[in-house]
Amino acid sequence: MPVREFQTLAELGRCVGTEVAVSDWETVTQERIDLFAQATGDHQWIHVDPARAATGPFGGTIAHGFLTLSLLPMFMGRTIAVRDAQMSVNYGLNRVRFTAPVPVGSEVRVRLTLLGCDAMPDGGTQVTWQATFERKGSDRPVCVAEQISRRYPQRKPA
Repeated sequence: MPVREFQTLAELGRCVGTEVAVSDWETVTQERIDLFAQATGDHQWIHVDPARAATGPFGGTIAHGFLTLSLLPMFMGRTIAVRDAQMSVNYGLNRVRFTAPVPVGSEVRVRLTLLGCDAMPDGGTQVTWQATFERKGSDRPVCVAEQISRRYPQRKPA
């Protein structure tokens, strides 16, 4: 999918209540799962031991829920650009649910719906997204999260 470009934060704000973007599919590999386990110290066998996981409840390894969620910045960067924003910082999450497993080899994507775009006193804008992660071939989402970021406009030279 091409990047959806907005010239200003105000232009983005006019999309509140709508689905703004859908990412391309991304394959969740065992290598990615193993690297995530190494980075976080979460070596639960259901994620990193294919032989043992083959006899487990999902018939193989599955991605960590937090790995799925951690794909959000990548997906956002590939789908949305605000030209007058010099940076965006994570502010938090209001709600996250891991609603279905992501078996190794699955393809996932995210649908982004803009829930809020509110001016802040320091000149930034607080942006709230509904991120719905989908797995190709599944009717139900694998993760649903309400994510909050703060975007700051380009500073004009004095």
